[in-house]
This record gives sequence, C-alpha cells and structure tokens, in this order.
Amino acid sequence: MSEHRQPAFAPVADATGNWVDRYAPTWTRPYLRLARADRPIGSWLLLLPCWWSTALAAIAAGARWPDPVLLTLFAIGAVAMRGAGCTWNDIIDRDLDAQVARTRSRPLPSGQVTVAQAFVFAVALSLVGLAVLLQFNWFAIGTGIASLVVVALYPFAKRVTFWPQFVLGLAFSWGALMGWAAVFGRLDLPAFVLYAGSILWVIGYDTIYAHQDREDDALIGIRSTARLFGLETKTALTIFYTGAVALISISTVFSGGGFVAVAGVLAFAMHLAWQIRKIDVNDAALCLRLFRSNRDAGLLLFAGLALDVIANSPGAFVIPAR
Repeated sequence: MSEHRQPAFAPVADATGNWVDRYAPTWTRPYLRLARADRPIGSWLLLLPCWWSTALAAIAAGARWPDPVLLTLFAIGAVAMRGAGCTWNDIIDRDLDAQVARTRSRPLPSGQVTVAQAFVFAVALSLVGLAVLLQFNWFAIGTGIASLVVVALYPFAKRVTFWPQFVLGLAFSWGALMGWAAVFGRLDLPAFVLYAGSILWVIGYDTIYAHQDREDDALIGIRSTARLFGLETKTALTIFYTGAVALISISTVFSGGGFVAVAGVLAFAMHLAWQIRKIDVNDAALCLRLFRSNRDAGLLLFAGLALDVIANSPGAFVIPAR
C-alpha cells in the first residue's frame, strides 16, 4: 500500500474544506476523519430512527413532549457509535479502500494511523457509547448491546452478498427499537414496524450513496445494491421508499399519531419522491447530494411526530385562567 501513502494528516479526497481541515489540531485530524467527524451526515442518519422512536413512544404514552434527556443521550451515543463503527469498518476494509479512488486517502490506507492506533480509538469511542447506554433501563441496555453483532458483521457483507445495504439497514435502523425500549422498557408492534420501515429507507439512501463507487467496486469485486440494480435503481428506490413510507405510516397510526404526525409522514414521503425524480445514477456528485438530503427528510418526519406529541398533550391549547 506504500504507493498510496500520503503526507501525514493529509485531508480525505471526498471530504475537503470542512471544519476538521480548517480548525482541528493537526494531530487529531486522522482520528476525527476515522470517526467521520468531517462528515456528520452518518451520525444524523443513525440518530434519526432513535428520535422517531422516542417521539412515537411519547405519542403512545400520552406524554407532554418527547423526553429531552433521551433525545440528548441518543445524540451523544449516535456520534460515538457511528465513529466507532466507521473506524471498525475502516480497519476491516483498509486493503479494499486502498484500491478505490474515493477512499484510498482515508487515514488507514494512506498510512496516517496504524491499525493498532485505530483499534484503540474504536474501543475508546465504544466506551463513550457504553457510558450513554448505561443511562437507560435494563431492557434498553440489552437491546443496545444486541446491535453490536450486526455492527461487527456489516463490513464483511459486501464480500459475500449484493445486499450489504440490507445489513447496514439492520444496524442503522436499530434506534427505531431503542427509543421505544428506553421509554417503555419493552418492545411493542409499532417499534418493530418502524424498524422495518427504517430498514427500507436505509437500503434506498445507501443504494444512492453506493453509486459513487459502482465502477471501482466492480473492478475489485465489492458487491452492492447499486451494482445489482444499475440503471433500474429508480424503480428499486420507488419500491423501497414506498415500503418505508407505508410501514412508518402504519407505525404512526398504531402509536396513536394524529394529524400533525401524519403531516410529518407526508412531508417525509414528498422528500423521498423528490429524490427518486432527481436521481441520475451516472452523476456521482448528485448522488452524494441526494444521499445527504436524507437528513432533511428524516428531520421533517421527526418534526411532525414531535409536534404531534405537543399538540395532543393534555392542556396543550388551554389558556390558563387568570
């Protein structure tokens, strides 16, 4: 891999000009890049199902608002565990990453950090995630620990199946179970339906993302749904996104969501429809923009769910007597 070695602390090719490049202390930059701190979109996409689930649980529980402590803990945990997961993924994929134009400048294949240093960093981030997890009830703690099996297996999926996006969906959608478990100390049907809907959403947006590397992946034997669907990706996205909206709608209704929650689901659906209309699988820059736009889609859904909790809480629109 020496032919790919870069100067120490050089930026990553597909994430330049960010806050890490401009402001972070030089020695921290390779580690921040391992954790994808220069690309926070992944943390958002891991966090959003947690927030959806927390809001749906608040609707079902008749709460006044989604628990702000839980929302904050999930935000911290998502950043830490996304960083740990990306570092683990880079350790496993370091030889493959060295063969792909977009990824060969990452800290491991470019020689900015060693495997041992990356492993210690992943453990440190995992301990932060564990500290967050221990703030929940015992059922939620057990649910969170169970996700580690899927996280550990994900980097190997692309070597054996054209559906690594499904395995990623299992991991990135786990928060759809966690929010409900953290509120109720159990899992009920709405949480499982939300989880299934989120998995379809992840398959859709990560298929868009994978089109950036489709040609390089074919050369080195990496499998993906982008390669599987090819020019039929728009049809595949229509199927996955329609399924996601349908299942999330069912989960919302089962949780007792009202008009505002339904409006949030509709806004989410309209955003996904816009992505399908805009997609051009041969335009890598557009694929990246559409992938990143899923943060906005997810926030629209969360806003609808959270506002529904507030709108339907006892006394929400009652003017206090003087």
